[in-house]
Amino acid sequence: MDQKLQLLLDTVKKLIRRGASPNLSKVITKSHPADIAHLFRYLDLKEQRTLFNLIGDTETSAYVLSEVDHATGAQLLETIDKETITEVLQEMPYDDAVDIIRNMPEELADEILDIMQDEHSEEIEQLLLYEEDTAGGIMATEFFSLQENQTVREAIEALQQAKDVEMVFYVYVTDEHGRLVGVLSLRQLLTVPPQTSLKKIMTTDVINVRADMDQEEVAHQVAKYNILAIPVVDDGNRLMGIITVDDVIDVMRQEATEDIYKMAGASEEELLYGYKSFKIARLRLPWLVTNLFGGVVTGYLMWIFKATLEQIIALISFIPVITGMGGNVGGQSATIVVRGFATGRIDFTTLRQVFFKELRVGMIMGAVCGFTIGMVAWIWHGNPYLGLVVGIAMVTAMTVAASMGVIATSFFKKIGIDPAIASSPFVQTANDITGILIYFATATLFISHLQ
Repeated sequence: MDQKLQLLLDTVKKLIRRGASPNLSKVITKSHPADIAHLFRYLDLKEQRTLFNLIGDTETSAYVLSEVDHATGAQLLETIDKETITEVLQEMPYDDAVDIIRNMPEELADEILDIMQDEHSEEIEQLLLYEEDTAGGIMATEFFSLQENQTVREAIEALQQAKDVEMVFYVYVTDEHGRLVGVLSLRQLLTVPPQTSLKKIMTTDVINVRADMDQEEVAHQVAKYNILAIPVVDDGNRLMGIITVDDVIDVMRQEATEDIYKMAGASEEELLYGYKSFKIARLRLPWLVTNLFGGVVTGYLMWIFKATLEQIIALISFIPVITGMGGNVGGQSATIVVRGFATGRIDFTTLRQVFFKELRVGMIMGAVCGFTIGMVAWIWHGNPYLGLVVGIAMVTAMTVAASMGVIATSFFKKIGIDPAIASSPFVQTANDITGILIYFATATLFISHLQ
């Protein structure tokens, strides 16, 4: 946070603590709406409600709600009267208003829609039909389009009169039935004779997405083709709405945040619980329990090889490093593949190359670490065969771990489970188990030389 915003945050918090509402209202009035929205990230729910209720301008309130978490936005609106809620929602883009309404209690949401009873509610109810994480759920229905038989002159005049539409990056062209047939840039409109028909200059190969496409895939399409907006069509290719780059950025940030939480065995839902320890613990426990059972399996394998361990007690010195290094390498590979799937840089057509690349990387790192730890074992315990056992186990365990990171993550992706889950706890636990198996199996083979 820059110095200006830090000063503003400190001032707002101080005024909230003092209950100095008049002074706080003056600060809000003088601040840019974007700065006010930014402050909400650093306030708890009680402070957010105090600040939000002092925003006197409906347009500013709508801006703030568009920028904060939608569940938090719904909680902020619950404390004010229904008429004001309606006014604020009508100032918001329809897609953002829909996200807020989705997070409201069902009874309150129905009441708000009943109060609206105009073109706003019709648009919002239409968007509510789509799943929240689909193209239909995030598209803007206030878009600009023209018919293919119009002229450039008519198009420019229509653009000049356009109001209450999403920012015009491109001009989408439809036929008489509303089907998407082409697209134009604003530059094209300004560089051709005014009497030219749009049909003659439009690009007919239009990149578009279906309304039921997952929002993450929509983000991939926008990033892949480097475009500022993408049209949403139904099964009949009728233009339903558009998704602009600002919405795509929000999706990317949301998906990245979800992946990071899942890879840590946590959930973004924790943010809604604040400091409620029991509820947060309940969210994290399932992943920890999985690790717990994995640890039991690892302990059981060590028990199976207890005869080897009893004869060569020095083996116990290197159990942590074998399992630890395997888990680290597997975690690295899994993270790379999760990120690759998330950004679209990796898919099942390139998976074979990714697998062999990670296999080679695992072997190289395993060879370096194996040689190092093997020398340590030899010098420490004075037995070159112990060094050989530890070195071979390290090379094998790290190579298998690197491969496991790719295989497990791809398996989760294939069966429809978010691959971020694969990196933790599955890969870590699986690599602990395989590391122990490899280590003690190798030691058992060389047991006559270790005694």
